[in-house]
Amino acid sequence: MTRTRVHNLIVSLDGFSAGEYVTLEKPIGDAQRLFGFFDGRVIHGIGGVDAPVTVDRSLFALWGQGIGAEIMGRKKFGPQTGAWPGDGWQGWWGDEPPFGTPVFVLTHHPRPALEFANGTTFHFIDATPQEALRLATQAAGGLDVRLGGGPSSVRQFLQAGLVDFLHLVVVPITLGRGVRLFEDCEGVSDHYDIETVTSASGLTHQLWNRRSQS
Repeated sequence: MTRTRVHNLIVSLDGFSAGEYVTLEKPIGDAQRLFGFFDGRVIHGIGGVDAPVTVDRSLFALWGQGIGAEIMGRKKFGPQTGAWPGDGWQGWWGDEPPFGTPVFVLTHHPRPALEFANGTTFHFIDATPQEALRLATQAAGGLDVRLGGGPSSVRQFLQAGLVDFLHLVVVPITLGRGVRLFEDCEGVSDHYDIETVTSASGLTHQLWNRRSQS
């Protein structure tokens, strides 16, 4: 059965997972300190094959295992708002996005798909969480669907009860402002078994597995 999974979602001690305003220079707004605590490249498995095997790297590596499609919010794809400009923007990753699967970008401004040689295809859809998940599940070919963020889109899926697994990475800093992951999500944790692992680096990993509904 296809699961809906969230991996490597970074959050501060005071609950913020992104900054309020995304720009070309600041892909997660004024929350860049979240990634400054460690080498953020390891989130997409780009940390280097000669790096030591650690708790952090082992958990980060689960990001790509058994995934057949991804759903992401528009701000994860780019900083633009409103109608898409004709600027040739192909996402933060240039010519080689790291996904290798169909990716469904949630937007109120659908546009033609973008296809890449490595198997990544971005589909731009105006859809509810339920409809987006239906499309992604069909495209995943029996594999799991990853929710790639940002926090606002993950929150919508949590509120709709559509997340089967959630991997949070708590960074030991406070931001004071930004976008909260759990805004208006009272009681959501009641539906999950939560395991916590703290690594030598100071990161705390929370693994949320949704309880059986039987």
